[in-house]
Amino acid sequence: ARLRMAANEKAEAEKILQIKRAEGESESKYLAGLGIARQRQAIVDGLRESVLVFSENVPGTTAKDIMDMVLVTQYFDTMKEIGAASKSSAVFIPHGPGAVRDVATQIRDGLLQASVSHS
Repeated sequence: ARLRMAANEKAEAEKILQIKRAEGESESKYLAGLGIARQRQAIVDGLRESVLVFSENVPGTTAKDIMDMVLVTQYFDTMKEIGAASKSSAVFIPHGPGAVRDVATQIRDGLLQASVSHS
């Protein structure tokens, strides 16, 4: 009877430990998600500020012109980082004008969806 009781208590203790681990992992993932959301919001805010400053200093440019330029610049910065940090000997990336346009369109669509969801 004592061994059965000890086994039950041990099983209950293991169950509690598993629950606490799962709760900790859940909280960790939740906080990581909050961090990513804040990072993305900061990027959107920074892009918005860049567009405003550039359009004030360069008359005749549209927000789309500025965003296209910013996105192309970021695209090339990303390519540079991938090339510098990659441990692989080869990285295949679409590089023609159409590829840059496609990436710009995808990013722009994402920004538009983000701004709609925050309104």
